Amino acid sequence: MEKNTKMDNNEGPKRIVIKVGTNVMTNRDNRIVNTVLRKMVDQIAILYERGIMSVLVSSGSVIAGKEVLGSKVGIKDKIIRRQVFSAVGQPRMMRHYYNIFQDYGMRCAQVLATKRDFDPGKHRENMINCYEGLLSEGIIPIANEDDAVSLSMSTFTDNDELASLVAELTKADMLILLTDTDGLYNGHPDDENTERIAHVGTDEKVEHFIQESTKGEAEGRGGMKSKLNVAKEAARKNIPTYIANGNVDNMILDIVDGKEVGTKVSDD
Repeated sequence: MEKNTKMDNNEGPKRIVIKVGTNVMTNRDNRIVNTVLRKMVDQIAILYERGIMSVLVSSGSVIAGKEVLGSKVGIKDKIIRRQVFSAVGQPRMMRHYYNIFQDYGMRCAQVLATKRDFDPGKHRENMINCYEGLLSEGIIPIANEDDAVSLSMSTFTDNDELASLVAELTKADMLILLTDTDGLYNGHPDDENTERIAHVGTDEKVEHFIQESTKGEAEGRGGMKSKLNVAKEAARKNIPTYIANGNVDNMILDIVDGKEVGTKVSDD
């Protein structure tokens, strides 16, 4: 597949970062769903033909590691267990992506990082050079945290934070955070009168809606609060950010095409 580098009157994004969460790519049995990954890659391939390059920030390595090892791991320490699952799961996830991208005649590459790699200095410069080199060759970078070596001081809050840092590093025109809800709501999604919030400004106080939507339920790593904080921070750096449902067909394309879906966080 040859890359079409032409853009219509220089309008629209030329480079986007897409983060896909575990809840999007797994089923009720907590296993990776290959068809979900394929639908996402299909959209990335369409954008590629339009001359829009994507960077994919993908969860799933720990789940993929559990698929391989099951309950046979006897390690009691939770941090070490996560490291082991991630180390085993990373090549499994990349095999999924490699095979799917290959079906589209495209190439992908894995880029692992810890939080300290984004600090000013040689590591950050190396990261920039790596991303720019891959993108210039039409290769889709797939970013993830290097769980196998990350320690408490160099661990991302979640992959939403990693995605925002990658978006800033690569000078992306847009950041898309794919989750299993349609965006931010002004109440609980199951309530009859609840509506999706289409747009949030960076200084707009909407955090109380998150409490209403969860109704006191515990929020895990990478929940809506984190997504909103990350989205506002990215938007302040002139990177419009969308929180949207990755289980909806063609969601990425709809966002890029300017359709009113998900929750857009920006100052425009």
